[in-house]
Amino acid sequence: MKLNITKLTIAAALSLIALGTAHAQTKLKWAHVYETSEPYHTAAVWAAGEIGKRTNNRYLVEVFPASTLGKETDINQGLTLGTVDIIYTGQLFAGRTYGPLAIGGAPFMFRDFNHWKAFSTSPLFGELAEGYRAKSGGHKVLAITYYGERHVTSNKAINKPEDMKGVKIRVPDAPLYTMFPRAVGANPTPIAFAEVYLALQNGTVDAQENPLPTIDAKKFYEVQKFIVLTGHITDALLSIVSSGTWNKLSDADKVIFDAVMKEGAARATTQIVEMEKNLGAEFKKKGKEVVAVDRAPFREATMKLHNGPDATWPKDVYDKLQAIK
Repeated sequence: MKLNITKLTIAAALSLIALGTAHAQTKLKWAHVYETSEPYHTAAVWAAGEIGKRTNNRYLVEVFPASTLGKETDINQGLTLGTVDIIYTGQLFAGRTYGPLAIGGAPFMFRDFNHWKAFSTSPLFGELAEGYRAKSGGHKVLAITYYGERHVTSNKAINKPEDMKGVKIRVPDAPLYTMFPRAVGANPTPIAFAEVYLALQNGTVDAQENPLPTIDAKKFYEVQKFIVLTGHITDALLSIVSSGTWNKLSDADKVIFDAVMKEGAARATTQIVEMEKNLGAEFKKKGKEVVAVDRAPFREATMKLHNGPDATWPKDVYDKLQAIK
């Protein structure tokens, strides 16, 4: 009898331990608007797994791709509402909360990829991320991932800025994305990312702009004839953890999250750079006309607006960014 009681006691204790372990695991939601085939998503899945491993599975991060938890505006709001814990978002969306942070997503702000790369690890980027944290109530920017050079796709030939006059072009629903189209006389039309293919297919818009890997992943080339290599934005995504989630992490776990997010961003950045090298040729094989335009006139038309009324950054921030080597 004593033996049976002992066995029952041990079993009960083990059950309580198991129950306690189950309750100790915290589930987090990571939301974004990109396809499961894209490096942003695969890097997020990798990072989610690493966070689990490095925290002894105290955290289970679930990644929700392709706008399943809402459009980009929605998931940004979700950080404050507590409906999401981590997001990928463009700098211009985060810039709605803290204007200077949007400078990294403005058209022709960077000379080239190396200029962007230097900015991404600069004290200036750290200052902008901290400014966003303070203005947003504590949301923490942990990493920045190269999104690619944004190019125009259209159903009409575009070789110079004048060719874009009157073109109805889809842009993301963040004000600064309209700067480039307006500079060259186009008609910018904000449409949610998940709705772009249909808008192109049914003629709601004539054109759109995105990096080559996104044009490929979203199959925009199926409903567009020309891929025009304007390279007008050297774009990036921010990995942001909500204040509610970040503040609950121990100092040791904050170190883990920070390291994993930066490693994931580096993995995706490397993949995007490699994809950009090859996709032009792949689109040509698909029968698309890939146009390597002279970017100088497009740049000249746009840079006039950098410090005009559309700028959400002070002149000293602009000067600091341009001075980065």
